[in-house]
Amino acid sequence: MRRIAPLAAAIVLALGMAAPLPAQDSGLPELGSSAGELLTPAQEAEYGAYTLHELRRLGLVMEDPQIDAWLQDMGHRLAAASDQPEQQFSFFMLRDREINAFATLGGYVGMNAGLVLTANREDEVAGVLSHEISHVTQRHVLRAVERSRKDQLPILLAALAAIIASQGSTSNSADDATSAVVVGAQALIYQRMIDYTRANESEADRIGIQTLHRSGYDIEAMADFFARMQSATRGDSGGYQTPDYLRTHPVTTVRISEARDRAEKLRHEASPAATAFFSSSNPLLPVGLSLTPARNRPVIVRQFEWARERLRVLTAKSPVEALSEYRTMAESPHAKTTDAQRYGMALAQSRAGQAEAAEALLQDLLKRHPEEVWLQLALAEAAQDGKRHALAKSRFEALLSQFPENRAISLTYARALNETGSVEAGRRSLTVLRPLLPEGDDDPLLQHTFARAAEIAGDITRAGEAYAESAFLSGRAEDAVNQLTALLKRDDLDYYQRARIEARIAAMTPTVLELRRLGIKPQDQG
Repeated sequence: MRRIAPLAAAIVLALGMAAPLPAQDSGLPELGSSAGELLTPAQEAEYGAYTLHELRRLGLVMEDPQIDAWLQDMGHRLAAASDQPEQQFSFFMLRDREINAFATLGGYVGMNAGLVLTANREDEVAGVLSHEISHVTQRHVLRAVERSRKDQLPILLAALAAIIASQGSTSNSADDATSAVVVGAQALIYQRMIDYTRANESEADRIGIQTLHRSGYDIEAMADFFARMQSATRGDSGGYQTPDYLRTHPVTTVRISEARDRAEKLRHEASPAATAFFSSSNPLLPVGLSLTPARNRPVIVRQFEWARERLRVLTAKSPVEALSEYRTMAESPHAKTTDAQRYGMALAQSRAGQAEAAEALLQDLLKRHPEEVWLQLALAEAAQDGKRHALAKSRFEALLSQFPENRAISLTYARALNETGSVEAGRRSLTVLRPLLPEGDDDPLLQHTFARAAEIAGDITRAGEAYAESAFLSGRAEDAVNQLTALLKRDDLDYYQRARIEARIAAMTPTVLELRRLGIKPQDQG
């Protein structure tokens, strides 16, 4: 995972900046032969979606309903406060613990789990997201298409092919070869990106801080995180280690000082005296900047500490490794275990088969945080992990009645129901998931969970369609088309089912052709 994750981040940027090979019949748009021709918004969105599919194909995307809900809430709050609130955004978390974040075409913004684990507070994560959002709204990625589209994709495809080939060997030489490929490809890519980085980072900082201000986050947070990243270049061994984030977002003392100066200026302009003097429509202010008094800013319900500890558990090599990590943290000098860390410990215990210990710890935490949904949901999961299905069901049902159509609760409950395997559980799972389907066309976890529920309930055709959608969204286009083609052979399909399946095959086929053209075989898709 660590070997291919840095390259995957580079693929995201390069697919947004590089042109495809000579055109053939495919579903992906050409970037154009004229140096002055740019992509349409629809084409940008198509490239962004394709990039996300590729990351899922490599197994790098974190598919957790609670983490996703937290990230989406924060990301869309910031996007709505940006200078182009009409721009569509898709936010996703990657499993890797390296520090990184990136934006690509179509408003697709990815963040590594390592960045959240490194941050001290939610405002710092929001600062990074607002910076990446600004790269999108200021069209930095799209402009880079014209400057560096000629040779990055061939470099990346060759590197990706070498990595896939090396994964078939367990020898140390294969590991060395993979590392060499990654380093070589990244060196070429970053060299071609450096002008883009230097030219646009300052603007993304400036616009990003304004976005932070309008959305109610601490405007000092961006500079605070940059300062931490600068200090992070020195590793524990005394040597220098450069986080991936700093390779595409170089941090200097001047840049940190400028971020603090901008924050101080905004704070002064937004003070009560300044607000009384200036109006939000003052023509001297930057475009889109509003001097809304702090008391009128939207209230932020911060869930950062719970999300960070859940990420810590989910990105550990195993629940046992997570427990060891928490013990090490507790034994460190001057350590003071927080309630969020105790929550993370309970999650690790539950997944390690210590359901009773997890139950006791979570019950104690719930006494101090009686309204905290993260804890309530963890208790329901602990009951499920402990095979106490009746208790788990009652807890999930209580949460669902309180928060109907909540994606995280519904998906977690449905997955628990699917684990029981009974027809009745499958039918209940379908009922829980159906309200999410109208907006779940691009949600592979929802599609896969719905497919399993339909399968248990006995609706084989609907299950096959949903499994195919999940496969397609996870980067396995050929597998998806094969599944749908097999479904067409059933003699119990009605007219509408057959028409729906044929339409999906037609829509997926161009992507299959594109993957074949790029030399990505079905067995390498996911």
